[in-house]
Amino acid sequence: MATTRLRTPAPHRPFPLPSLLALATAVFVTALTENLPAGVLPGMGESLGVSESAAGQTVTVYAIGSAVTAIPLTAATAGAGRKRLLLTAMGGFALANTVTAVSGDYPLTLAARFLAGVAAGLAWALLAGYARRLVPVEQQGRAMAVAMAGVPVALALGVPIGSFLGRMLAWWVPFLAMTALAVGVVGWITATLPEQPGQPRGERVPVRHALTVPGVRPVLTATVLYVLAHTVLFTYIAPLLDRAGLGGATGGVLLVFGLASMASIWLTGAHIHRRLRQLTIGGALLVALTAGILAVSSGNAPLVYLAALLWGLGWGGAPTLLQTALGDAGGERADAAQAVLVTLWNLAMAGGGVLGGLVLSALGTRALPWTVLALLLPALAVVTAARRHGFPPVRGGRPGR
Repeated sequence: MATTRLRTPAPHRPFPLPSLLALATAVFVTALTENLPAGVLPGMGESLGVSESAAGQTVTVYAIGSAVTAIPLTAATAGAGRKRLLLTAMGGFALANTVTAVSGDYPLTLAARFLAGVAAGLAWALLAGYARRLVPVEQQGRAMAVAMAGVPVALALGVPIGSFLGRMLAWWVPFLAMTALAVGVVGWITATLPEQPGQPRGERVPVRHALTVPGVRPVLTATVLYVLAHTVLFTYIAPLLDRAGLGGATGGVLLVFGLASMASIWLTGAHIHRRLRQLTIGGALLVALTAGILAVSSGNAPLVYLAALLWGLGWGGAPTLLQTALGDAGGERADAAQAVLVTLWNLAMAGGGVLGGLVLSALGTRALPWTVLALLLPALAVVTAARRHGFPPVRGGRPGR
């Protein structure tokens, strides 16, 4: 008589919230370090003896540091333990922010900001993969949403708080606060994150080979277009509102955007496993609708705040959605693909600032929302077309609805 064997159910793994919150705080440090100079430019420029526009290049140098080092660093450190690398990145932020705070020399400050960008390139190449590896496949979207929550929190709360501290105390105080936070994150990561091994030498794949994996290039293309569009809008929202007679509403508009972004992160975490494709298309449509409203609002305050709400809901989950789509498409080559994403993301941010500036100078603020629309429409086309690879309706073995 045949004997029926009962399968022992897999042991239940509790959701590793403390570890993911440590990653979220690391993401917060990374995102806020990048954007912090924007809130303290006058004091920073005066202290360094340069103009505000020159002080603003501390953001550009940061982006360049990330863009030019993410791929070579990822290749060079492929075999190293992920935890050790992440701790190194957080130590780099602590050092760079300390030097930025105490430096009275402009070239030294630029060098510190470049170092911060290098640390960011290393961190971004690690964080998404780390979050995914902490949980089973069916929880990866939720884990990514928790980890990436640091981005909208940094924009909605971190930058305004940093600007307030810079005005009330001194411009360098927020940078020292970031140093203290980075040191705290080092301890948190050490205590809560399990080690994740690197790739054995025989299994390492050149970064360029990640581009041959089906689905990787559509995700990267959509990412570049989406980030370009968002950066044009985010960078120049103040002059756009000012010339519409709503200059005093900039802070409130960005607050609504930030709060809506946090709500978007929560919604993304709840539904990404079954609805990644739908959420990505819906988010891009909401940002496109934002641009349309701003193009025709003509200074109507309620419509502008509505646009900010839709903008946050559309953009907040985008980093999680795009990185999850890339991780799904990349498979075993996800870390290499992520390094390419970090490079292209930073180039798109720098390019968005340049493109928006050119449009502003040549055509005025009314052309900015139309520029955003012109970038989002091909992004939507790429996402929609990448149904088989990149943004499929089925992920994790379960169909989207």
